[in-house]
Amino acid sequence: MKAFFPYAETTGGVTVRVSVSYLAEQSEPGRGRWFWAYHIRIENDGASAVRLLSRRWIITDGRGARHTVEGEGVVGEQPMIEPGDSYDYVSGCPLATPTGAMQGSYRMVGADGDGFDVAIPRFDLRAPAVAS
Repeated sequence: MKAFFPYAETTGGVTVRVSVSYLAEQSEPGRGRWFWAYHIRIENDGASAVRLLSRRWIITDGRGARHTVEGEGVVGEQPMIEPGDSYDYVSGCPLATPTGAMQGSYRMVGADGDGFDVAIPRFDLRAPAVAS
């Protein structure tokens, strides 16, 4: 699993795994636009169900500029993840530089009604070098 999801972090029995791919067909380096897709798998190794309520991303471009994105759920959903189950989704990120990084957190609520934050591991966004 590590090969497919090279980035992983566990918080309170919930593991967030990430893989990232550069999308050359959606990128336009000549216009200062690079695009990546990232695949997230959220695994519930805890004893009770959890619901993902919201997300908070910190996106840093190659110049060090930071942009925070917050919102309800992920890809229009607020999934309930039962013990032993996982939830996968794919989304994307454009940048104005060929390198950058993302990291963040999910706000979850447990079956007991208590809210908690789950870390999303930092992962790099790197466009392949193009020979001129």
